[in-house]
Amino acid sequence: MKIVVADSYLIAHRDRLEAALPERAAVSWHVPGDSRIVDDLRDAEVFVGSRFTAEMAAVADRLRLVHVNGAGTDKIDFDGLGSEVMVANTFNHEQSIAEYIAGAAVMLRRHLLEQDRALRTGRWASPGYDRTIGQSSSLQGACVGFVGFGHIGRSSWNLLRAFGADGAAVTGSGNLDATAEGLRWAAGSGGLDQLMAESELVVVCAPLTEQTVGMIGAPQLGALGASGVLINVGRGPLVVESALYEALSTGVIAAAAIDVWYRYPDATGYGEPAELPFHTLPNVLMTPHVSGVTANTFAARADDIAVNIGRLERGEPLNNLVR
Repeated sequence: MKIVVADSYLIAHRDRLEAALPERAAVSWHVPGDSRIVDDLRDAEVFVGSRFTAEMAAVADRLRLVHVNGAGTDKIDFDGLGSEVMVANTFNHEQSIAEYIAGAAVMLRRHLLEQDRALRTGRWASPGYDRTIGQSSSLQGACVGFVGFGHIGRSSWNLLRAFGADGAAVTGSGNLDATAEGLRWAAGSGGLDQLMAESELVVVCAPLTEQTVGMIGAPQLGALGASGVLINVGRGPLVVESALYEALSTGVIAAAAIDVWYRYPDATGYGEPAELPFHTLPNVLMTPHVSGVTANTFAARADDIAVNIGRLERGEPLNNLVR
């Protein structure tokens, strides 16, 4: 069985992945965008990577499985793939993302970004030295609102509730059992405005669909209010870019941590993440879509991929099939 791997995140776990594969597996490694991938796919049965184009599909006559090293399949050309080719994904990022959310929540509610910048200039930005500065807020007793409550929301809530926070959630299905999850209440998407109004910290982790694009705009950010903090680990376009910039730059909300963006870089790794200059705002924690990027995440994903390839060879049903 020939396997073509084109995923930068898996290179660090190459030995682990290869050791767990079936004995007769032969692995060919590439970096994403390598022009040689197309030729190498001609006799491959499995492709592992986040991007699969129609050009790649056209030459992969023996392909049986495309396995994404992550949850998102938006860069897979499903139309180009033959109907007999399976597509699977993997997760295992929820704990790492939960840690990011908890860390960002503490950092932004405690004003650690501002204090760090001030102290680098010699200024002690503390209410003990500057009476115009108010005391910051901890997470104890804070109301955390989740927009989406899948494995990321649940793992994040398990951490945040340990700080003594209160919680609520809105989901697309509206079927979440709030009592079972330890939440104060849960509702469908119709409860979004109430969630924003009641929350001091909002965690956005909903999937991006036609229905959820732009679900958080100026009215919702206004409801969150001047002391509110927004953390987006879902997808950038869930929140209207112009409304978010306006809210942050004018004090409509206090701060935001943005890990998912409106634009992404080219192969060089350079490129502005948005049309508007979020980088000029002092109340934004900007990270390059790394909330789930830890060695723990990708070691576990390598294990998942190896298990699925083994199941494929043995003719067993695969885990996490997308189609």
